[in-house]
Amino acid sequence: MDLRDRIAGLMGQARADLAEIVSIPSVADPRQFPPQECARAAQWVLDRFAQVGFTDLRLAETADGSRAVYGARPVPDPAAPTVLLYAHYDVQPPLDDEAWHTPPFTLTEAAGRWYGRGAADCKGNIVMHLTALRALGDECPVNLKLIVEGSEEQGTGGLEDFVPRNADLLRADAILVCDTGNAAVGVPAATVSLRGMVNVVVGVEALGSEVHSGMFGGAAPDALAALVQMLATLRDRAGNTTVSGLDNTQTWHGEDYPADRFRADAGLLDGVYLLGDGTVSDMIWARPVVTVLGIDCPPVIGSAAAIQPHARARLNLRVPPGLDPDKAYDALAGQLRAMAPWGVHVTVEREAVGHPFRARTGGPAYAALASAMRDAFGRPMTALGQGGSIPLCNVFADTYPQAEIILIGVEDPVCRMHAPNESVHPDEIAGMALAEALFLQRYGAR
Repeated sequence: MDLRDRIAGLMGQARADLAEIVSIPSVADPRQFPPQECARAAQWVLDRFAQVGFTDLRLAETADGSRAVYGARPVPDPAAPTVLLYAHYDVQPPLDDEAWHTPPFTLTEAAGRWYGRGAADCKGNIVMHLTALRALGDECPVNLKLIVEGSEEQGTGGLEDFVPRNADLLRADAILVCDTGNAAVGVPAATVSLRGMVNVVVGVEALGSEVHSGMFGGAAPDALAALVQMLATLRDRAGNTTVSGLDNTQTWHGEDYPADRFRADAGLLDGVYLLGDGTVSDMIWARPVVTVLGIDCPPVIGSAAAIQPHARARLNLRVPPGLDPDKAYDALAGQLRAMAPWGVHVTVEREAVGHPFRARTGGPAYAALASAMRDAFGRPMTALGQGGSIPLCNVFADTYPQAEIILIGVEDPVCRMHAPNESVHPDEIAGMALAEALFLQRYGAR
């Protein structure tokens, strides 16, 4: 029986695995869910990888209090390369329970997809690893190491601190960071570029307190109106991000993201335009973008006829490879201050900074992956970018400069990760498990 047939025969087990781990609400925020749920998920991962031959399994405490699952599966050949397998077992909170069409922590099949929080991000990737290794059995010619973290979604840096402190423990020739996905269902891809990010909170103060809009409006400055003016300078009429000093003309040279498919994936309403003067791929993978994440201001219901004395906004600036996020912060903060009208007082709080990442793709691991993807999916592997940030990739690159870092996974563009109704297509688990198994065989035979 070949690998494809073995994996087809394992998909019932894959569904059962995913149902079990999705049922554990492993949100790594004790304010929302009990910490015991993350402990249950960590133990589940440890137990399942013990079943596929991993030894020296342990729960490693990290600096943020989360526990990462570590294990190893060596082979006798002293010349065999080492591959580190990565995923995370923590998930985003379900957000609006009423917006879910199915129970968020019950794996439910609908329209050919499997729904549940974490089904794609990232528990589906854990199941992908398990399915590939079950299909290989004893036919894996490489040394394997495993690290599955428990706080990735919180961004608290537990594993980023753990890796350099335990560099020898996790050292590998190739690192499979399985927290991304394909261009579409059945269209194989490796993610080779990640945008970094800068989060800031900008505050505006104009008055000592609210004052009556009829008595004082017209001469007294409105802090909320000032903030709106400042935010409006961050984009032009076409929607291009316009922060002075940040290049917004870079272009993407990998896989194209067709505009009609992007409109459908993003759920644009009829008549709403796409932003920017570049291609979709340029805009989401190669250029900076500022997003207004939230504004502190009175809600419509309950608001009074009063001039607002102060207002705040939380901004997220995504930074593509080639731009320095520290310089990007300086540029963003400088523009907000310079564009503040009427002498209002402005503060810009630097909340978080993450560096962009660009993978090196010319080594033997990428060659083995391209071959495996082509045979698994029947078409060539393409290269994608990602607008999101995975700071751990830069930590891996700094700690293991000779390692090939490969970003793959089961998360397709319509999986709605981080949103209600997250799902995974079972064909992606099957296809990516086959690609991973073929990769491990071929990389070991190099």
